[in-house]
Amino acid sequence: MKIAVIGTGFGGMAAAYDLVKAGNTVTLYEAESAPGGLAAGFKEPNWEWSVEKYYHHWFTSDEHMFRLFRELGVEDRVMILSPKTVMYHKGKFYPFDSITSALLYPGLGYGLNKIRFGLVGLYLRFTNRWQPMEQTTVAEWMKKWAGEKVYTQMWEPLVMGKFSEKYANQVNMAWMWARLHARTTRLATYQGGFQAFADEFAAILAKMGVKFAYRTAVKQLMSEKEGGWSLSTTHGDETYDRVLATISPALLSKMAPQLPEDYLKGLLDLKSMGAVVMTLALKHQLSREGYYWYNLPKDAGFPFLALVEHTNFLSPQKFGGNHIIYCGDYLDPAHEYFQLSKEELLQRFTPSLKKINPNFETGWITGSWLVKTNYAQPVPLLNHSRHIPSIETPLKGLYFASMSQVYPWDRGTNFAVEIGRRAADLMLRA
Repeated sequence: MKIAVIGTGFGGMAAAYDLVKAGNTVTLYEAESAPGGLAAGFKEPNWEWSVEKYYHHWFTSDEHMFRLFRELGVEDRVMILSPKTVMYHKGKFYPFDSITSALLYPGLGYGLNKIRFGLVGLYLRFTNRWQPMEQTTVAEWMKKWAGEKVYTQMWEPLVMGKFSEKYANQVNMAWMWARLHARTTRLATYQGGFQAFADEFAAILAKMGVKFAYRTAVKQLMSEKEGGWSLSTTHGDETYDRVLATISPALLSKMAPQLPEDYLKGLLDLKSMGAVVMTLALKHQLSREGYYWYNLPKDAGFPFLALVEHTNFLSPQKFGGNHIIYCGDYLDPAHEYFQLSKEELLQRFTPSLKKINPNFETGWITGSWLVKTNYAQPVPLLNHSRHIPSIETPLKGLYFASMSQVYPWDRGTNFAVEIGRRAADLMLRA
């Protein structure tokens, strides 16, 4: 078969890998100039490694990524590290990267609260029964089983920061289960950065015969009377037997408005949060304690959800001696941050860095970069499994695989690879 895959994120490339191995002719379409999707990175001339546009790492439990590494023969390029994660409480930061450190977190108080927190954590870690949890919200479930104080001190700030006041009290508990069930404190990255892996993966695919059409946006998908699909792109039209779209639900609805009304409505009814991430290069280390990931509750006065000091995970020498930090937030696409310029956001963000290090000065900043996307975090509401669009759309030969369909798991490259390969399997079976 002649197959088009739209999107060169890890999911699209993983699908292409399986499809070309099965003897098909595959072309990957990408609007950007390089592969990687939301996991893509950028690199300054004096940097040895690239930096991800949106902060990324893998968990050692990410089985689909590690299986792919083994298949591609690049497992020796994967680095596993144990950086420090902290939680904010009353003006101080406390370790929050293990059950033991979480139990010592002062925000929980003492006695029964810590016992309930520990028991709930163990239950979520070992149970596989997530289906009943999607029938209730995180707030309802946690208040019932962990207690009001544990919820308000530990989990409400996370859910509120991730989904804003608009959705925080509507997110179902299966989403929280997935986060606590499979994630590990040991993290992994790739030598050279995620972009290095994306480039090497693309090179392997090219050697296998996969074609890449970069800087080529797909404008419309049109089904042919005699079967197959015609892709209208910024560089002309091309016909294929099958098409796999690894894009956002909203974008698919615009590309293929001829999809049946029920399927289209399902796409458009899906909710998601956008992301705004500012990356800064500093002359000096920001965290004197060497902390990597700061969880920042909204009511603590920080203008962003997470502060990540990338160079407390990796050496600054990989980045020309610069200390790299991310200031990131998940936001409703209507939030004012999406309208503000980089300079305006710098004025909002940089004063709060003094809370991390009182010695910080704006003169420490040697570089800044800003990225935004409207589609970064799907919002799983009650009984979400009933509303997930099928990978095989109602239109013959058109398939759809996105992070909105990996539920109950959270978005990430590991599950992008899993759903990409699952879509490829369905295409091959068909």
